[in-house]
Amino acid sequence: MMSNLGSPTDHLAAEFAMRFTSTPRGVRLARRLVGLRLHEWGIPYGTDAHDDIVLVTAELAANAVRHGHVAGRDFHVRLTLGDSRTARIEVTDTRGERVPPRPGELGEPGVSDGGWGLVLVSRLAVAWDWHMRGEGPGKVVWAECGVGSRAPMAT
Repeated sequence: MMSNLGSPTDHLAAEFAMRFTSTPRGVRLARRLVGLRLHEWGIPYGTDAHDDIVLVTAELAANAVRHGHVAGRDFHVRLTLGDSRTARIEVTDTRGERVPPRPGELGEPGVSDGGWGLVLVSRLAVAWDWHMRGEGPGKVVWAECGVGSRAPMAT
């Protein structure tokens, strides 16, 4: 396990979790910190796994800001990397009445209104879905991405 800021204390799993302001700046910061953490965990910048996980994080965070924003409330990002060669990204917002479609229910994105975020997520992730938060209002949208072979994490 690891703290919010630190390095992993064991070689089996690592976790990064942080709240971000529900703004475009918060999305950029989430993307950058997830990228940094992946690099520190042995998934270097410029690799397919790194780029896919960072893009999925950015898309889920952008959706939380665009569709899940509640004034005065942040969104939360949690990145978990275990020994299963899979990274799990969870983005939580506090708006439960606006939910995304389920996997397999995605329509064709519109030209003018965006709509490509979950299409990208569905193509890059091994699996994705969403559920309502158990501990408060809102929802959690998650995705799992393969990380391929990676070097052991340094302590």
